[in-house]
Amino acid sequence: MSPSTATRTAVRRPRPSSPRSFPSLSPPSALAVLAVVAVVAVVAVLLAAVIGLQSTTGHSAGSPYDDDPAIARLDPALRDALRRATTAAAGDGVVLHVNSGWRSPEHQARLLREAVKEYGSAEEAARWVATPATSPHVAGDAVDIGGSGATAWLSAHGAAYGLCQIYDNEPWHYELRPAAVAGGCPERYADPTHDPRVTS
Repeated sequence: MSPSTATRTAVRRPRPSSPRSFPSLSPPSALAVLAVVAVVAVVAVLLAAVIGLQSTTGHSAGSPYDDDPAIARLDPALRDALRRATTAAAGDGVVLHVNSGWRSPEHQARLLREAVKEYGSAEEAARWVATPATSPHVAGDAVDIGGSGATAWLSAHGAAYGLCQIYDNEPWHYELRPAAVAGGCPERYADPTHDPRVTS
């Protein structure tokens, strides 16, 4: 077969690829930079709020502090003093936990019934648990504090925030006494049965 009649197969050779071109990126505008900075600042503030309030409630990170009625329904001045004390205690490596804050009348009544069973009489139970009508917890005026070293820290520093231990037999029970900031905490009652607010 002659070259003139033969079928020739064209072999295509790949062409060398040319470098890809990318769109040129212009530097970010000042407005875009400000927007990013603003978002980062908002996130930082929210994180600081969550971390700062976590130790007050004793809840895990991200838990809604103000959605907890035991904290949210405290007297606002007490809640503010507690937050400031919590921040200061954290600086000393001490974590303050609110084991109990505001209580509903029903919850307080249940605690009293349980105390009567535990202590054997209403008279003995009254040394530890007040009635719903007289309990400062039901009024939102008291917190029970827990945490390693927490009560020792509050005993030493609580008065500076107006936070005072009220009863000798309850080193965890604190209430707000604003005058304590200047003059120190008042003398404690032996137990709630000596507190005229509770017994009247």
